[in-house]
Amino acid sequence: MAAELTTGEKLDVVSRKILMVSRNELYLKMRFMDVALSSLFFVMDEGADGMGTDGLYLYYHPQYLGGLYREDRIQVNRIYLHLVLHGIFRHMVRKNGREERLYSLACDIVTESMIDSMQHRCVLKSRSWLRRETYRRLKKEMKVLTAEKVYGEIGRWELSEAEMMRLETEFRVDDHSYWPSDDDQKKQNQIENKWQDISEQMETDMETFSKESSAESGNLVDQVRVENRARFDYRQFLRKFSVLKEEMAVDQDSFDYVFYSYGLSLYGNMPLIEPQEWKEVQKVEEFAIVIDTSMSCSGELVKKFLEETYGVLSENDSFFRKVNIHIIQCDDQVQTDQKVTSEEELIEYMEDLELCGEGGTDFRPAFAYVEQLMEQHAFDHLKGLIYFTDGRGIYPAKMPPFTTAFVFMKEDYEDVDVPPWAMKLILEEEDLER
Repeated sequence: MAAELTTGEKLDVVSRKILMVSRNELYLKMRFMDVALSSLFFVMDEGADGMGTDGLYLYYHPQYLGGLYREDRIQVNRIYLHLVLHGIFRHMVRKNGREERLYSLACDIVTESMIDSMQHRCVLKSRSWLRRETYRRLKKEMKVLTAEKVYGEIGRWELSEAEMMRLETEFRVDDHSYWPSDDDQKKQNQIENKWQDISEQMETDMETFSKESSAESGNLVDQVRVENRARFDYRQFLRKFSVLKEEMAVDQDSFDYVFYSYGLSLYGNMPLIEPQEWKEVQKVEEFAIVIDTSMSCSGELVKKFLEETYGVLSENDSFFRKVNIHIIQCDDQVQTDQKVTSEEELIEYMEDLELCGEGGTDFRPAFAYVEQLMEQHAFDHLKGLIYFTDGRGIYPAKMPPFTTAFVFMKEDYEDVDVPPWAMKLILEEEDLER
């Protein structure tokens, strides 16, 4: 005779049935989300504040879930979708040192705004005045709401404690205490990789097989496209232009402390082996920076871009002590060329920065000019060219003899097509400020 289920086990069985009903209802309206909706394993947790996720599991309080299902089935669907969207947008792993309370609110606002834009009956709910007003204020400042941008914007609102609590009461629907800490890199990488794959597959599906159903899902396809943009650490990106070269420094890897110490103990002040004074290192020595000085780039954005480049230059493990960097200003023709050989010269250039030219955007003159510099032996080991722009222009017809990267400052997230031989990096002001 089968053992009778305990009260806790019965609650668990009922709760799982509720979650599966909710998942199926969402799936019938949004088939392109099939993998995403099935990617969280259900875990009962009586310590949960309602429902929550860490990106791997969906935690739920059984009494809360059962009571909410009896009162408002649509709200159960919305919370389930809310948790899945946190994963699709990777909110739980992109805090990056931001103030926790404000970032948490920003993530909830972005997720709820996405659900509120959907026309599916299974998640449809009337919007309060506070919601409508919050969305209106944010969309005045940005085309697509992302957690990073909303965080920056509401941070500028200088909210009082009462206003902050009103927004939290309005938008908070799940328990964020399960989100991994910034220090837990192993778990963060696991979550990031899992949802990156799901999100990219979902984007492809929405743009091809599920166009009709995704059209009823508000701005979801735009939002997913934004979140799936390749995100780079600009400093790491710069190191793609490094070269291998010997530099005067103690090579700790080839230094044997046993022999060194034994010699000192045996002969007093005569080590048996001296450390090598030269070592091979991979650092950045030469590259060209081209700044688009057409109407599309502001002086402030250029300065932030150069400040970040200086930040890498000041790190001893990134650049050689002497470098050869040409900073070229160009609109539809080359305006200026400043050679920089040290971080001091770069500081001086930034302090006196003045942009020249406000014509159209044509990338070809800068490439021709750099090739001319190479013919004149102004470069010995040119690894690449970084073109900083946020406009569209005319690209060279053929691939240049050096690695090329176009760095775009984009507000509207419109994707920019670059030639197949070029790398593309899209930055936001927040990326540079961080």
